[in-house]
Amino acid sequence: MSDIIQLLPDSVANQIAAGEVIQRPASVVKELIENSLDAGANEIAIHIKDAGKTLIQVTDNGCGMSPTDARMAFERHATSKISSANDLFCIRTMGFRGEAMASIAAIADVEIRTKRTEDEVGTLIHIIGSVVKTQEPVACSNGTTIRVKNLFFNVPARRKFLKTNTTELRHIISEIQRVALPNPDIRFSLLHNQATLYDLGKNVIRRRITDIFGKGINQSLVPVMEETSLAHISGYIGQPKFAKKTMGEQFFFVNKRYMRHPYFHKAVMKAYEKLLPTDAFPSYFLFLEIDPAGIDINVHPTKTEIKFENEVAIWQVIHAAIKTSLGKHNVVPSIDFDQSGSIDIPVGKKDSSEVSFPEIRINPEYNPFETEKIQSVRIPHSPANVKKNVSNWEDLYQGSQLKLIPEKKSAERDRSEPLYESIEPVLRKKNLQLKQKYILTPVKSGLMIIDQKRAHERILFEKFMEVLQSESVASQQQLFPQTLELNAVDADLLKNILDDLLSMGFDIREFGKNTFIMNGVPGVLDVTSPEVIIEKLLEEYKNSPVDARAKAREQVAISLAKASALDYGTELKQAEIDRLIDDLFACKTPNYTPRGKRVLTIIPLEDFEKAFNK
Repeated sequence: MSDIIQLLPDSVANQIAAGEVIQRPASVVKELIENSLDAGANEIAIHIKDAGKTLIQVTDNGCGMSPTDARMAFERHATSKISSANDLFCIRTMGFRGEAMASIAAIADVEIRTKRTEDEVGTLIHIIGSVVKTQEPVACSNGTTIRVKNLFFNVPARRKFLKTNTTELRHIISEIQRVALPNPDIRFSLLHNQATLYDLGKNVIRRRITDIFGKGINQSLVPVMEETSLAHISGYIGQPKFAKKTMGEQFFFVNKRYMRHPYFHKAVMKAYEKLLPTDAFPSYFLFLEIDPAGIDINVHPTKTEIKFENEVAIWQVIHAAIKTSLGKHNVVPSIDFDQSGSIDIPVGKKDSSEVSFPEIRINPEYNPFETEKIQSVRIPHSPANVKKNVSNWEDLYQGSQLKLIPEKKSAERDRSEPLYESIEPVLRKKNLQLKQKYILTPVKSGLMIIDQKRAHERILFEKFMEVLQSESVASQQQLFPQTLELNAVDADLLKNILDDLLSMGFDIREFGKNTFIMNGVPGVLDVTSPEVIIEKLLEEYKNSPVDARAKAREQVAISLAKASALDYGTELKQAEIDRLIDDLFACKTPNYTPRGKRVLTIIPLEDFEKAFNK
């Protein structure tokens, strides 16, 4: 039998490696930007078309490469960052493994133009599917420009699984945010289909945060600064009152490298304990400077997971730093002992007489079972008023549905006889609210429990769908138009669903870069803060499991219903509870939310009987 194990060709090996390193267009953008940073660039321009599927171009003013280096950059594991295994423990550069360029060239049409300052001409290299097509001198500016076209052209299975342009663009913007935040001294620009999404000038970190996430976040930022022998921690955290229901503004950086770290995230959330509801997430932008020998960044293909030698100790440092910042800037409520409305505590004088205990007056002859003496209870009114009230007490029940039984003498009355014969259902409080989250209502088979938020979500969804189908939208104009300043991700998303929102009754218009004016909201919504509804809508839409433009309107209706539904913790009046139940059972599908979550359940009467018979 002949040998069956053989070495893979380099082109195939590179495609396999690309499967780990290059997952989507955003992965290409990340790797190219990191190479520009390592080249010492202070200006980086990114141009993309069709969310990177057609073109990704990154231009920098870095050091450039010689003709030999430019060619070697596309070989597997060719790198200038490390030369021995020990170098892995003192890495401060972004890229070091030499896999990115080889992986990109294996699955795309790549063209590189690069020139060093000391060279008279630059170098042009054209590679398609790991095959070098051209290498020649070319006139170009100092630095490097890399064009990546037709990503995954030779791996159709991978290209088929790419998401919509909106989703892929969102991932690209997220990668740029992760690189731009820890490098405020570098200018970044991002153009998508010739439209400018970012133009981030050189600035300080706080200004960089507001440039990326909008001016509205500036008022919520609280500085953090802590210096220890283990790590130096700096950055900003958000005030609890500005926390959001979904994640998206939580960033950890170690030596200017973005990382995901659930354990450290718990340290942040622990510091906010009892300041936030359980379903809210504060913003934080935390930068850790630590000795590279104390971390290992080579544990994940994308280098977003990092191991720490003193993980528990750093957890304590992060937790303490955030608690200190919240206290220093008066974010944590404190007790003010100098309030003008303080309680006056009487102090006895030295020459005062002996203090006596208060007297308690009782009527030893009072018997609650003797109804004939009830009228003799002393009332602090004049005798004339007492007689008038006693003689006319029947007038209090004029027009009521309570049928009274004529009073009998105590000797003739049966002790088990009720004081009334019947009460109409309208006088009974049948529907109750529990923990400001559930509604309890008795039914023939037992006890029905309704989730109030999910019930409202189902009601609003069917109203929105009815509006979309009838195309008769009633818009309620705002007395004072609201200005929405969004980050680039949310602004692009809002543009994509703007037509659907207009058809549902929103009156929103673009007003400059990443800014919108809201003049009206759908008449079916009863909201005091429409900008909060839009913010929740965008978060829900971004995190939606469904991403099919064929059902765009339905998807917007689902997200809007969830964003507009009343929150847990909302206290409802009896009339509001009854109205919610009536509207729920007028729906076509009252049992489930638009996304299939259960709205109500019934506890059978048998379960109650079993509980009492144990």
